[in-house]
Amino acid sequence: MSLNPVRPWRNIYRRKSRRIMVGRVPVGGDAPISVQTMTNTDTADVAATVAQVIRCAEAGADIVRVSTPDEASTRALREIVRESPVPIVADIHFHYRRAIEAAEAGAACLRINPGNIGDAARVREVVQAAKDNGCAIRLGVNAGSLQKDLLEKYGEPCPEAMVESALDHIKLLQDNDFHEFKISCKASDVFLAAAAYQQLAEATDAPIHLGITEAGGLITGTVKSAIGLGNLLWMGIGDTIRVSLSADPVEEVRVGFEILKALGLRTRGVQIISCPSCARQGFDVIATVAELERRLAHVRTPISLSIIGCVVNGPGEALMTDIGFTGGGKDAGMVYLAGRQSHKMTNAEMIDHIVQLVEARAAEIEAAAEAAE
Repeated sequence: MSLNPVRPWRNIYRRKSRRIMVGRVPVGGDAPISVQTMTNTDTADVAATVAQVIRCAEAGADIVRVSTPDEASTRALREIVRESPVPIVADIHFHYRRAIEAAEAGAACLRINPGNIGDAARVREVVQAAKDNGCAIRLGVNAGSLQKDLLEKYGEPCPEAMVESALDHIKLLQDNDFHEFKISCKASDVFLAAAAYQQLAEATDAPIHLGITEAGGLITGTVKSAIGLGNLLWMGIGDTIRVSLSADPVEEVRVGFEILKALGLRTRGVQIISCPSCARQGFDVIATVAELERRLAHVRTPISLSIIGCVVNGPGEALMTDIGFTGGGKDAGMVYLAGRQSHKMTNAEMIDHIVQLVEARAAEIEAAAEAAE
């Protein structure tokens, strides 16, 4: 049996969108869905910001956004960009000069709301700075900051108001012959965000940045994001995502990747399939999985690993994973390799042994990939 059989009912047919470049990362078209996060350090503190960017990149972030509310931040941006392993997006609100300074400092993308920038002349200056410096632009529409005229027209934030705002912003850029943009239509309400994104996807071919904004803490925000983003991604909508959590930005990256991995849209790292544990378990499943997640976080090669406490579902799950361990007795269990029984291993030695097997398998896959090139 193939470990990765092709099943038509698992296919997601992505919406066709234009492709743009955010630094060296392609967004849209047939490019992989990229994962973003945002730093929460003081941007003017270069060392702290760069350190956080690097941690996020190591966790898998493809793009990182930093806030640039003042001149100290845009001055620091040049060095941050220089030291960052991933493209940097400058988050701009209200002051058009910060956008120009960020573009000149080397930002790969400017996140702006044209309605907050000022009159048409100022928007033209920002667009020209983006053109001159090879910047992309992300148009950020948010239910919490819609234009007053749209709120008066519709009475409240609604999908129609958000999409009208998005299309107005798109026109501002297109009128200035600028097309290297992506767009978001965020809300903290899952239903509102999902409806707005669905309408937006039908109204434009621009790459779409997905997010449920202000989703909440780690657990609440993860659930809301998984529901909202997961459903949109399942419909083929979305070219880049950011999970917004009141948590460490690294957690945003991890959750984003897990959402994409669950849908088969990205395959980075070890995917652990594990049981919730019960009285049948032959070892402490919860503690084991937590330790394996910690010790295997550095592995980037796609590998599937099943950790099941007993023989009820363990052998069946092991058939579908690269490596598996199933509890079988009081002190030992069975190791599976490529879906087949391989050898027994004591519970006490199991974690170290599984880590060695995963690292060895990752090295084999990487070596085969290099040889194929």
